[in-house]
Amino acid sequence: MTMALEVLNQLLVTVWHVAPWLAGAGVTFAVLSRWSPCNAGRPWWEKRGLMTDLCYWILSPIFTRYVRIWLTVSAAVWLFHISDGDKVIDFFANGHGPVSRLPLWLQGMLYLVATDFILYWIHRGFHQGFLWKYHAIHHASEDLDWISAARFHPLNLALGTGLVDVVALLSGISPAIFIVIGPFLTVSSCLVHANVSWTFGPLRHIFSSPVFHRWHHAADAYDRNFGGTFAIWDVMFGTYHMPQNALPGGYGIADKAMPEGLLSQLLYPILQDDPAVRAEPVAAGRAA
Repeated sequence: MTMALEVLNQLLVTVWHVAPWLAGAGVTFAVLSRWSPCNAGRPWWEKRGLMTDLCYWILSPIFTRYVRIWLTVSAAVWLFHISDGDKVIDFFANGHGPVSRLPLWLQGMLYLVATDFILYWIHRGFHQGFLWKYHAIHHASEDLDWISAARFHPLNLALGTGLVDVVALLSGISPAIFIVIGPFLTVSSCLVHANVSWTFGPLRHIFSSPVFHRWHHAADAYDRNFGGTFAIWDVMFGTYHMPQNALPGGYGIADKAMPEGLLSQLLYPILQDDPAVRAEPVAAGRAA
């Protein structure tokens, strides 16, 4: 009974915090996608898989929060031999070691660049072998829009953002940076998935734009444009794809057996027999 109440409490708290973000993003991107759309089509609130996307907006924050806490505490016990709960909290409260003595703005920049570089390679790894079937959930949405940003399998979250956050905290980064970095990354993730035709012009080789990332979700370019915040990693390592006078289209994966619904998608990659199932170009119209 106690656990059930705790789960309910976490659900309600998450909804309370997420709802204003969803409302604000919903209005903002409704305006932007009408003013400067990347692809013609239905508005985000009429997209296929909308309820699945909303469920991920509840699951992902809860799961990431707990996996981050569990891994950080476990690592503190193992690496620093701190077993008392209060001492663990005190140890991480303001960071530790040389990194914690840097100005917060510099810690934030260091975190942003270093973790995005690591996540670039993790992202590439999830497009290979057995990991693809877990990441394919994120690519399964055929009506790609800002609300698709949270659609990640827990394994993808644990080995992605969860892992790099724990490494950052263990290296001494102050948790205070997340007061600014957290909202920034949420807005950035929504923006790059949004149905907006922005390329960021002369900055397109440095920062990830909506068109840049939507190319990554296009079925015939899914092995390009892995950078989350910075496109420069793709420029440096030969995976940059931004053809001139063309816009991405034809989103989704070749595996049409991928179900809709949160629970079905969480179980689907676990129950798959073929670990090498990969996305291939789908028969879909390309935007002009």
